Order: sequence, then C-alpha cells, then structure tokens
Amino acid sequence: MSLQRFLRRNTASFPKFSNLSVKSLTPNLRHEFNSNQHLNLKKYSNVSEANLSNVKYSKSLSRTPLNTRFSSLGSQGHFYSTVDDSFTPLEEDVKRLRHLRNIGISAHIDSGKTTLTERILYYTGRIDQIHEVRGKDSVGATMDWMELERERGITIQSAATYAKWNDNNINIIDTPGHIDFTIEVERALRVLDGAVLVLCAVSGVQSQTITVDRQMKRYNVPRISFINKMDRAGANPDRIIDQIESKLKISAAAVQIPIGRESEFCGVVDLIKMKAIYNQGSRGDNLVVKDIPEELVEKANLARLNLVSKLSDIDEVICDLFLEEKDPSEQQLMDAIRRSTLSLKFTPVFIGSAFKNTAIQPLISGICDFLPNPTESVNIALDIDNNEAPVVVKSYSNLPFVGLAFKLEDGKYGQLTYVRLYQGKLEKGQSIVHVKTGKKIKVSRLVRMHSNSMEEIDQAGAGEIVALFGIDCASGDTFTDGSLNYSMSSIFVPEPVISLSLTPKVKNSPNFSRALNRFQKEDPTFRVKVDSESKETIIYGMGELHLDIYVSRLEREFGVSCTTGKPLVAYRETINAKSDFNYTHKKQTGGAGQFGRVIGYIEPISDEDNRGIENEFLNNVVGGKIPTQYMAACEKGFQDAVTQGSLCGYPMVNVRLELHDGLAHSVDSSELAFRLAVFHAFREAVKGAKPQILEPVMKVDVTTPTEFQGNVLGSLNRRNGVIVDSEVQDDYSSVTAEVSLNKMFGYSSELRSITQGKGEFSMDYLRHSPVLPNIQEEMIKEYQKIKAAEK
Repeated sequence: MSLQRFLRRNTASFPKFSNLSVKSLTPNLRHEFNSNQHLNLKKYSNVSEANLSNVKYSKSLSRTPLNTRFSSLGSQGHFYSTVDDSFTPLEEDVKRLRHLRNIGISAHIDSGKTTLTERILYYTGRIDQIHEVRGKDSVGATMDWMELERERGITIQSAATYAKWNDNNINIIDTPGHIDFTIEVERALRVLDGAVLVLCAVSGVQSQTITVDRQMKRYNVPRISFINKMDRAGANPDRIIDQIESKLKISAAAVQIPIGRESEFCGVVDLIKMKAIYNQGSRGDNLVVKDIPEELVEKANLARLNLVSKLSDIDEVICDLFLEEKDPSEQQLMDAIRRSTLSLKFTPVFIGSAFKNTAIQPLISGICDFLPNPTESVNIALDIDNNEAPVVVKSYSNLPFVGLAFKLEDGKYGQLTYVRLYQGKLEKGQSIVHVKTGKKIKVSRLVRMHSNSMEEIDQAGAGEIVALFGIDCASGDTFTDGSLNYSMSSIFVPEPVISLSLTPKVKNSPNFSRALNRFQKEDPTFRVKVDSESKETIIYGMGELHLDIYVSRLEREFGVSCTTGKPLVAYRETINAKSDFNYTHKKQTGGAGQFGRVIGYIEPISDEDNRGIENEFLNNVVGGKIPTQYMAACEKGFQDAVTQGSLCGYPMVNVRLELHDGLAHSVDSSELAFRLAVFHAFREAVKGAKPQILEPVMKVDVTTPTEFQGNVLGSLNRRNGVIVDSEVQDDYSSVTAEVSLNKMFGYSSELRSITQGKGEFSMDYLRHSPVLPNIQEEMIKEYQKIKAAEK
C-alpha cells in the first residue's frame, strides 16, 4: 500500500490530521511507514501538525507499547530524542539487555517479601543457606542486614542484590512494607522496570498494598502478583484475585491453581503449560513436573478458560482466537500475557508459599518471562539547555552516560550512592558530572551490591543498578558524562505527619548534629528543625515507628543517647472565608523612612482549585501602583506570614492572597517596607477570615481474629474514629476506620492487649481535617498560656 493511500484511509479517525499529505511528513515519519507498512497515528494524536517535524522515529519504540515512566510529562504532547536515526546499538549490548530484569519486591507489612527474596536468592544459587526473618539461628534473612531489622523482624531500609536465573540477570530490591518507610518503596519503584506485588493468601489487599499499587501506577511500573502464604489456614486465592480487580482496579487472572489448600498445599498447576509442578526435597530444591491430578483437570480447564477470557478483553491476538473459538498455543498465551502486562492493563497472578519453599521457581521464571527489560520502558529526562523539554533516554551502552542517584547510605568507607544507569556505561576511573552543581567527579570505586556486602566491578552497562563511593550528592540527583545537560525527573516525597522534640543527654555532642545531617541526607521524609523560641531540636517523620528507629540508630551507630518529648502532631491552620485588606505600613525616623500601602484580599483555596498547591500569591496590580521591583518582596512577606498562624502558631495552608492595588512613595518605599506591609496586612485580614485548625486524619486498617472484632470496634470508637468498612473473612475480620493521628498514640499497645497479641494494624495518611470546636478552643487557650508564660 502506498503512503498516500494509507493516509486517505486512516486520517478520518483523526480529524486533526485530515490535511496531511506525503509531502507534509518528515523523512522520519516516511521512514517509519516504509519500515512497518504502517503509521501509528494514534501515537501522535497529542502532537500538533506543526510539531510532527520534531518527532523522530525509533524502531525500538515503534513496536513497543509506550510505557512512559512519567505520565504527567506525556501531557506535553511529544518527546524529543537527540539520538541520531542512524544509531545502531551494539549486538552484545542488545543481547545483555534482553536478559536483564530490574525488579522490586513490594507488599503490605508481614506479607512475606523478605522471606520470598531469601528463597529467590537460594534457588538462583546466590546464597547456599536459607535463613528466616527473626531466625532461631540468630543469623536472620540475608536482606535484613541491619541489627534493628533482625531484632524487630521488619524491613526498615530497602536492600539491593542480584541473581542469575538460566540466561537472565536479575537486579532485586527488597522494600519495606510499613507505611512509615514508604519513601524506600517510592525511590525503589522510581528506578525499577518491573515489580512483584506480594499478597497474603488470607489478608489479601490491605492498606499498604493500596499505597504500593498507587506508587506503581505513579511510575508506570508493570507488575506480576504473587499470592503468598498458601499454607496458612483460611488461604483463599480466588478471593484475593477478586480483591485485586475490585480494589486495585486492574485486570487479573491466575496463571496457576493450587494443589491442595492450607496445610495440604504441595504444588501448583501451570495453566499455560497445563502441567502439575511439585517441590521435593527438604528445601524444595527439586522441581518435579507431572500430569495434572484427575480431580483438578476440570478446575484447571475452567481456570485456563478464565485466563484466556480475561486476556481476550485486552489483547487483540487472543481476542481473535477467542472469537473464533480456537485454543491459543502455549507461546501465544505467553506472548499475550507479556504484552498485556507491559501495557499496564493486566497482572498475571502466581501462587505459592515462600516459607514452605513451594512454587517459587515458577515465579522466578515468570519474572523473566513477563516483566520488561530496560529497553522496554521509555524513561524521560529533561533537557536543561532546551527549556527542560522532555527527552527519551535509551538504555544502550554506546550512548552518552545518564544516571540517577536514588539512595544514599553512610558506610564505613564513606557515603555509598546507589545509581541507576539509564543510558551509556560507567567505568572505574571515569569522570562524571553532577548536573546540579556542575562539578566533575572521578569514579574511584564501582561496586555491585548484595545486601550489605559488595562486589568490586570495573564497568557497568546501561540498565544496571550499581553503587559508587565518595560521591557528594543528594537522593534524586542526576549525573552525566558532561556531553549532555539532562536531569531525570525527581522522586515524589510525601510530607511528614508527626514530630517530637529531641534532646541529647550529653550536651554539645559533635555526633548529634552529624547523625541528624546524615539521616536527612539518607531519608527525604526525615526532617530536622530547631525551634526558634524554645531552642529545642524537633524531628519530623512519617510515624511513631519511623522516629523511634532514628532515635535508636542515634544511640547504636553514633553513641548519642537522647531524651524525647511527647510526639507532636503536624497541625495546620487555614481560613474559611474571604477577607479584604487595605493596609499602610508607615514608619518615619531620621532620614528616609518606610512606606508601603497594599490593597487586596485573602481567600481559601477550594479542594477543586488546590492541585497540590498549599498557598498561592496572585499579583493583579495594574498601572504601576506598586512598582514591579517590589512584587518579589510582597510575595516574601506573604510567605513569612503563612509560616505561623494566628490561632496556635501552626503553618497555614490552602490560602490565596490577591494583591490588586497599592501605593508607593518615591523616596520612602523599599523592598522591606512592602514586605512588612503585606506581612501585617495578612495578619490583620486573617482575623476576619474565620481561621481554623486542621489535624492529620489517618486511614487505619485493623486485622484481628473475628472473636475480637467487638473489642477493636469499641477501641476505635473510644478514640473518636469513624468506621468506614468492616469485613469478615473466614476466621479473621478487617476493620477500616478514619481516626485523628493525635488519638492514635499508644494504640499498638492497646491492640495487643485487647486481642491477646493476635491483632495488627497499619496507618496511612489520608488528609488534614478541621478539629472539633471544643478541642480548638482548648488548644488556643493552652497556646495563649504558653505565650503569656514566655513573656
């Protein structure tokens, strides 16, 4: 078919391209049609005709679903590529990348992530012994290398390792499951190409599962799901798959069904190959493949039909076969699952028991079969020299180097910086450029991490995850070889929700400030501030456990014992009404004085208007009533004013200040005068704007044996919680409630007491809501007492 004929046939579906002709297309687009006998107009539907000349064709992208890592950038219409059309990747590099996987293991706390990672390392031959979380042999799991992790039996920091399975190399990051350490999951998913979402066969989709799902969607990370703990009483994989579809809003289907349930669980039926798989040996080392047991043949056929039916809604090839009532071959099914997974529309569901060493090897094969290699994800950088235009970086080693530092650790050899190589290669002794500072840095040591141990390497290619020593940078910084001035998009960092005062028992300890600076560098959600009035050191974090861990690390790693005050909630203040102001700041001393008049109003920002903007300053002054050189000072005055509210001194949020008139004096006006004018005008206006105190409200999920459900509901009601949902699952029940963070202190001890230690809960920040009027009055009185005592 000629290109002109193709355009006449297909542009009807895209009216904006109705005037396209062969002559108006660039050589790049004509080359795309000649190579494929097809031009994907849908791919360019957001690109104006005028900008079609900017689109460069790449064979590697034309046949792959556009799995853009940052959908927010996609709204800009198109991406530029600085790669020449004649670029050809090295053959050995293509082969290496085809067999490379960068994956994360993510889930709700206690779903078995670290136990699963331990089995993956064992079956791939990376370790020769299996150790358990809180193991009786006092060794502990490989990935939980911190002493605190082994004591508490939880993952605190994400840990990186690598393994080899058949011809495939797998870089693995095991992430924490607790909401307090959510930044570890955030930055891991930022640099990974795929993920394994682990779910408990009894508890299913829980609060942190939903948080992790949101993070995966934020970075467009394809995932496969693994239903773990199939040996537990009450295991029900069918219910968990329904929860994945209903709660996570993604199509899912099992690629395996269990052989036996609970204590009788002994293997799985592979629905793609239609074979039964058993693990034999004390550690499940021997994989035995047999025919499907007679009693499971019918169930396996129905499950396979369901798998094909789900795929037919997503994949065109399977849809055609399904409509023709043809049974897809094993390879067709494998290819369809892979395509659907990479398109982010489907997640294949595996089942097994990591603790019982059952069905882990098929999961590893699934990781290699269905998750993407680095060339199958489109990663976007911003070209600083071209007004931050989005640029596609390609995972090939014979291109200029681009890498992202995503995690920092302070080890015995200095700062250890984890780097994902997005483009180009990195060699020992090579000089790289820190984009933010422009400094040139020499790579003196290059290592590949295995938990807390490391292996020295001489070079690493595109797509790899490595660590460097002696690099002074922060989490989220970009490095290049100097020929490009690119910056990778930053990592999303949630705001802290809790704080407490910290006082070292030994004053003037040099390690105290050094430790806090190190912790801030490692963890962007950990903040430190010195209160200007009380001179106390205040630390901020994501929860009680988060701060407790850092206080423990202060003593263990730096020898600094501290006393802590009562945890403080991150209250905020806002306004509920519009309030006008007309304020004149006038001060006359000898010589030039200070003069500035500002006229405008303040108003609350509605939820519809507030798209992540906490406060907003609008300049609508016309006619030069306030000279433009003073507008920056006016905005600074507004920022000064919102740092401390009028009720209790908490920061103000969701406030808009609009300035539309004013007056300046040719001699007495200055930046300071207008800064103070806006500051005092805001303070006066707030009094008439119905100020209000906001408190953080948490989504609390409690899982407990059904017999204790009444006790749990009663405890949440006593804490003024609002019960949102309650569900009974066999012998366990789950309760979801919205509770003020201020009411949740000490809840873990109470829950253990009322459930005989069998209950567990997790919290996730939901929103800031107004406090009750009586509580607000009490808070204001207490604040006024403190201020009066200070005077």
